[in-house]
Amino acid sequence: MNRSEPIVRRKLSDEVFLRLKRLITSGELVPGDDMPSERELMERFEVGRPAIREAMQALSNMGLVAISHGERAKVLQLTAKSIIKQVDGAAKIILSSSKDTLEHLKNARIFFERGMVREAAEKATAEDVQRLRATVAEQRSFRGDSEAFISADMKFHTQIAAISGNPIYVAVSEAMLGWLKEYHTEMLIWTGKEKFTLTEHEEIIGRIEQKDAEGAEKAMIKHLERSRALYVMNSGD
Repeated sequence: MNRSEPIVRRKLSDEVFLRLKRLITSGELVPGDDMPSERELMERFEVGRPAIREAMQALSNMGLVAISHGERAKVLQLTAKSIIKQVDGAAKIILSSSKDTLEHLKNARIFFERGMVREAAEKATAEDVQRLRATVAEQRSFRGDSEAFISADMKFHTQIAAISGNPIYVAVSEAMLGWLKEYHTEMLIWTGKEKFTLTEHEEIIGRIEQKDAEGAEKAMIKHLERSRALYVMNSGD
């Protein structure tokens, strides 16, 4: 048996990180609790301040704790939204580096929203439909204000995902819309295409209200296929 299998020693900060993570995952520390102070952790683990700070930063990057200057770090509640948020920066870098990736995201969004709107048509209550109509009315009032109009557009699509009752769907919807927003052009406003968006949103709501899953899916596909041209890479990219 000649194969080499060297044992790699962990960095001190990695070992501290694992022990701190265990405090959280074991339930010894729960969301809302303050983490022990740096001094307490240094004494407990018999390590220096740099190892503690590196480990705490790693916990923060995972969304397990919130670090505030001058205060103790606080344990956070892990949610689907906070987990997906961790890849936000990397996703935007990948998107900015390739036009193909942006096209893949557009395709993924259409595939995702087809399922979401079918689910909404099957599950929506009268209150859900009313909320969607209120959002479209709000969006209509924002014509000429691209930032507010696009934010209301994102809210509309996220509300459709929320009708499913599945927080993972909502988190995925918010993430995809947030990534696409980086590439949204002003074409929506200066070509007058906002009126088409509003009409299409109303049609989608109508299909959802009628419990017409097939019709809702077709209306969503038509809407997204038309609007996909509004998301483009900057010429300087």
